[in-house]
Amino acid sequence: MTAVTATAPTGHHGFAHAARMEWIKLRSLRSTAWALLLTVAGMVAIGVVTMANTKVPSADKAAAFDPTNNVLAGVALGQLVVGVLGVLVVTGEYTSGSIRSTLAAIPDRRTLLTAKAAVYGTLTLLVGEAVALVTFFAGRAALADGVPRPGIGDPGVLRAVLMSGAYLGLIGLLGIGIGALTRHTASAIATLVGVTFVLPAVNGGISGPTVAKFFPTMIAGNSLAVAKPVSDMLSPWTGFAVLCLYVAVVLGAGARLLARRDA
Repeated sequence: MTAVTATAPTGHHGFAHAARMEWIKLRSLRSTAWALLLTVAGMVAIGVVTMANTKVPSADKAAAFDPTNNVLAGVALGQLVVGVLGVLVVTGEYTSGSIRSTLAAIPDRRTLLTAKAAVYGTLTLLVGEAVALVTFFAGRAALADGVPRPGIGDPGVLRAVLMSGAYLGLIGLLGIGIGALTRHTASAIATLVGVTFVLPAVNGGISGPTVAKFFPTMIAGNSLAVAKPVSDMLSPWTGFAVLCLYVAVVLGAGARLLARRDA
């Protein structure tokens, strides 16, 4: 990822100026557009394919049948792309060395990280909500005849779709925070993948959902993106609150380290 540095006079600038700088840098990177396009295309494609292969549930499984959860299966791919791009928003500047000119323009490092998080978080939230809604309607149309079709007005459906979109925004912020903590691309991506994919799989295999249900991917797939409650998992709003807590802690720790360490 090649960082693009917005020109600015050296000195102290507030949040609004920092946010404008971050928006200019973010939209100037071709990787931003390609990553978000991959997120949209991948989520819609996975949702459509999953729904096209969804069969009529048997009588004993009809009560637990949740096609809304099926159509949002692509969130697993979306979180990876959005999270990695969030990491690169921070670590890319350290790799290229442009962080020095950025800090010359915005000496307050907490303000700088807040601006990065606000700009990227807002972008991924908007994209996440849009792609979740598009995926839902596209996947719904792909269902075979006879398979119960979820409606956006059905109990829990709209909440599941909107929370799935918000989840991408939260993972983007998590990537920003991890990038600020490590300042190294490879280690930050490894941490992100470990937390979202490896550790929940390992814990799930060892202890079942007891611990695994608290990991982001498990919360997304079994708490947020469901219209019907899943046993032994966190409730939707509890899961969402846990994710918000994770993001706040990681961003807070990242801001603290960013302010204390040299560029």
